[in-house]
Amino acid sequence: MINIKDKKDCVGCNACIQRCPKQCISMHEDKQGFLYPKVNLELCINCGLCEKVCPVINQTGCMEPLAIYAAKNNNKEIQLASSSGGIFFALAKKVIDENGIVFGARFNENWEVVHDYTETVEGIKAFQTSKYVQSRIGETFLQAERFLKEGKVVLFSGTPCQIIGLRLFLKKEYDNLIAVDVVCHGVPSPAIWRDYLKHITLMPGDLVNKNSASKSTLNEKNLPVITGINFRDKRLGWEKYGFSVHAVAHKCNKNMDSKSNVNISNEFELLFEPLNRNIFMQGFLKNLYLRPSCYSCPSKCGKSNSDITLADYWGIYREDPVFYDKNGVSLLLVMTKTGYDLISKIDITLRNTSYDNAVKYNPAIIHSTKRPLEYDKFWSEYYCKGLGALRESLDRHRPSLSRRLLSVGKDIIRPMYLSILKLFSK
Repeated sequence: MINIKDKKDCVGCNACIQRCPKQCISMHEDKQGFLYPKVNLELCINCGLCEKVCPVINQTGCMEPLAIYAAKNNNKEIQLASSSGGIFFALAKKVIDENGIVFGARFNENWEVVHDYTETVEGIKAFQTSKYVQSRIGETFLQAERFLKEGKVVLFSGTPCQIIGLRLFLKKEYDNLIAVDVVCHGVPSPAIWRDYLKHITLMPGDLVNKNSASKSTLNEKNLPVITGINFRDKRLGWEKYGFSVHAVAHKCNKNMDSKSNVNISNEFELLFEPLNRNIFMQGFLKNLYLRPSCYSCPSKCGKSNSDITLADYWGIYREDPVFYDKNGVSLLLVMTKTGYDLISKIDITLRNTSYDNAVKYNPAIIHSTKRPLEYDKFWSEYYCKGLGALRESLDRHRPSLSRRLLSVGKDIIRPMYLSILKLFSK
């Protein structure tokens, strides 16, 4: 019987809930917004199935890739619309084209992140780009199992802990399953994400992009209704990505249903901030509010049993400057023959690279994120001050002037260096 005594021992994959034959396990949200299972002891028959599908209890051995590539989609529009090189879209489209099913993470109507599936190429678009909030798996393991038993090819994408959770849930190997995971830094708090979105929509004047149409569209009688969110907006380039939010104006009226009173004016940009200026992304990257299990992840170094692992190839400009692309380059780890067979069918450009280079620029392949020293202090302050605690914490750890100047210098010198290298490579 699942009994979570230490929160680091639960990744929130939902496998136990979906496998329980008596449906006596339910998920409950804690103060940080993370979900944890709770067993109804009156209904539990102590069959032990919930423990058999737990990724923390049943950790597998490490796996090394069969092949490792720098990769990018040959379609520039798809590449630009993706977080890095556009490889996921190519994989998913091939599966859909062969009448398969693709599972991935999308936003719901409340801008929470949930897992879902699609049978259309158009549906893949909702799964594109990174979403830096833990997705709610729901009953997608059960849905995937049903499709697999029907003989459908299923591509299931998710974080490493979700993929191994699915593998354990299924209890057997399926030749028609393709499991794709991402190199995961950790999943941030859904509670802080909700608070951040509330802050954006209730106090837009404090956050709106000064150069956007929202400045004239919004006033004290209008509030924005979010229509789109992009954690990886590439307008400044792939490596200097930003966070953007689009919205429509919403006229406030206490006597009317809020949904019936949305202004039909054109969509506008509510917010755009570079990565280093957005407080939600900065708090996430400083590890302040990750799920406790992320600091001791049970699914590193190939333990997820995925067929393909995707990431950003951040160091490509050093290792292969000619292959570097400001629109994005993916790191592609082919873990199994199933993964290799799918890769060989899609229209992408590949360049061989090494495992050492992959790990050098993406240490999260093998290492868990470090728990910050002020983790407990941050949460204690957050419960009292809300997002103000996040601002204060980030101010305390603002880079020194010398480090900021060094960063600016690199931004100036590197394009010149790349141009010279590409010139001599022709």
